[in-house]
Amino acid sequence: MSMKLLDRDHSVFLRRINWQLFLVLLVMVACFFTWSENINVTRAIKLVGRLGMLGVSWSIYRRILNYGAADNLNTKNPLSPALYAIYLLLGFVSFMWSTNIGYSALQWFMTAQTIFFCFFFIKSLFLLDQYFPNHSIRLFNLIGNTAFVLVFIFVIGMYLLPNEFYRLTHGGEEARLGGYMMNPNELGMLAGVGIAGLLFDLRRNHQKWATIFKLIVLFYGLYETGSRSSLVGVFLIILFHLYQSEQKKITLIAVVVLMIVAPFAIYKIVLKDGDPERMEEVLTLTGRLPFWNALILEGLPREPLLGFGFMRIDYKEYFQGKNTYPGKMTHNTFMQVLMNLGLIGLAIVLLQLMFTLMAIWREDPEKRLMLLSLMIPLLINSFTEFGIFGESNFGILYYQLIIVYISLQPGKILTLKQKLHLVKTKRIEGI
Repeated sequence: MSMKLLDRDHSVFLRRINWQLFLVLLVMVACFFTWSENINVTRAIKLVGRLGMLGVSWSIYRRILNYGAADNLNTKNPLSPALYAIYLLLGFVSFMWSTNIGYSALQWFMTAQTIFFCFFFIKSLFLLDQYFPNHSIRLFNLIGNTAFVLVFIFVIGMYLLPNEFYRLTHGGEEARLGGYMMNPNELGMLAGVGIAGLLFDLRRNHQKWATIFKLIVLFYGLYETGSRSSLVGVFLIILFHLYQSEQKKITLIAVVVLMIVAPFAIYKIVLKDGDPERMEEVLTLTGRLPFWNALILEGLPREPLLGFGFMRIDYKEYFQGKNTYPGKMTHNTFMQVLMNLGLIGLAIVLLQLMFTLMAIWREDPEKRLMLLSLMIPLLINSFTEFGIFGESNFGILYYQLIIVYISLQPGKILTLKQKLHLVKTKRIEGI
C-alpha cells in the first residue's frame, strides 16, 4: 500500500475489537463441548452457537472495514487451502455411498462451517496488522486466553461438582478431568494449545504474573486430565521454545527444571506409577494398535479406494474386528480418513498436511515458531484421538485457523473504491 495512514488514536476501538475477537473464539470453542446430557439441547447449542459465531466473526470483520480498512488482502500458498477444499469436496461426494447419509452430512456441515468462521476471524487479524500496525492483538494471546478460561472452568468445577467434571475410568479406579462434557484427552489437547499460546505472552513479557498464573492453571488442568499424549506434546513445545530462545542462562535453568519435573510427570501420568497392567496399555496404546491392525486387514479391503463415506468406518455404525472392541471412530485421524475416504482420501490429506507444514516453514521466524507450536499438540492428538481430519472437534478449528493464516498476505494495491473508502473514514489523505 503506497499511501501513508493518518495517525489517530484507535485505542478504544482496538480494545473493543480485542474483546470481541476473544469472546467469539471462546464461545466458538465452547460450542464443541457437551454442556447438557440432553442430546437435543447439546445439538441446539452446537448448531445455533457455531452458526451464530460465524455471523459474529463476519460482523467483526465488517466493523473493522467500516472503521477504516480496505480488504485488499492477497492469497499465497494456494496448494494448502486448495487440497483442503478437495478433501471437503470428496467428503461431500461420499454422501452417495455412505450408509448413514444423515451422520456424514452433519459431520461434513460442521467441518465445512468452521472454515468460514476461520476465514473472517483471520482476515480481521490481517486487516488489523495492515491498517493498525501498532495494535497489540495477537492470535496466540486469543488462543491462550480462550483455553485458559475453559480449562479454568473445569478446574473449579472439579472441586465444586466432582461428579460432573470428573470421568471415572478403569472400573472407577481412576478419575480424569473432563466428565461427560469433554473427552479428557481432548481437554488435555486444549490445555496444550493454550500453553503453546501463552508461552508467547511470556516471551514478550506481556502481563507476566497473570500469564504465569494462567500457565499454572493450564498445567494443573493437563495433569488432572491424565492425557499422556498431551503431556508429551507440552514437553515438546517447551523444548521447542527453549531451542529458539536467545537467553541462554534462562534456557539452561529451564532445561534443568524440565529434566527434574519430566521424569516424575511421565512416571505418574504416562506409566501410571509403573503398574504392569497400565504398562501393557501404554505398549498397545490402550488397545488402539490391535484395533488399527483389524481396520487395515479386515475393514479396508471392503472399500479400499473411496472408503465408507465421510466419517464412517464401516457399513454399520460400529466396526468390530474378530479380536477387538467395537468402535465408531478410529482414535487416529489418518486412519479415520483411510476408512471413510479410502486411499484416495488419505493421499489428499497427507499432501495437504505436507504443503501446510512447508508453508509454515516459509513464514518469518516468530510466526513460524507460533504456528509450529500450535501444530505440535494438534498433530500428537491426531495420532491418538479425533485429530485434524476426524469427527468434528476444536482441533479441526485450530487447524483451519492455521490454514487460513498461511493463505493470506497484505496487499499493496488499492482500488479507487477502496481509496475513496479510506479517505471517507479519515484513514488516508485525499487522493
